Amino acid sequence: QVQLVESGGGLVQAGESLRLSCTASTQYFTAYAMAWIRQAPGKERELVAARSPSGIGRYDAESVQGRFAMSRDNANSAVFLQMNGLKPDDTAVYYCAARSGAISQRLDSWEHWGQGTQVTVSS
Repeated sequence: QVQLVESGGGLVQAGESLRLSCTASTQYFTAYAMAWIRQAPGKERELVAARSPSGIGRYDAESVQGRFAMSRDNANSAVFLQMNGLKPDDTAVYYCAARSGAISQRLDSWEHWGQGTQVTVSS
């Protein structure tokens, strides 16, 4: 079982930045693709960004391209989401997720989830 712990959420004003972190409790971190998934109130979950085990394979949602950047640190079993130019529409609970093998846009294929961290962007 992989445990994922997110941190870094908070309340910011539009245009500001936040950096989310997620650490994984597994010695096999490099076997897992990692993702950030968010869910806004009253909306479906959305895949924000994902990286393959090597970091070469990648997905970034069109809604965040040019503003958000996901990275992974395999040496420390961690992933990050740098969020710049935040908008009120980015308000959501952000989850870190992991799955064995390649990245997938199917949210139900992500096997392990963190508890989530709240990001609130005021206008």
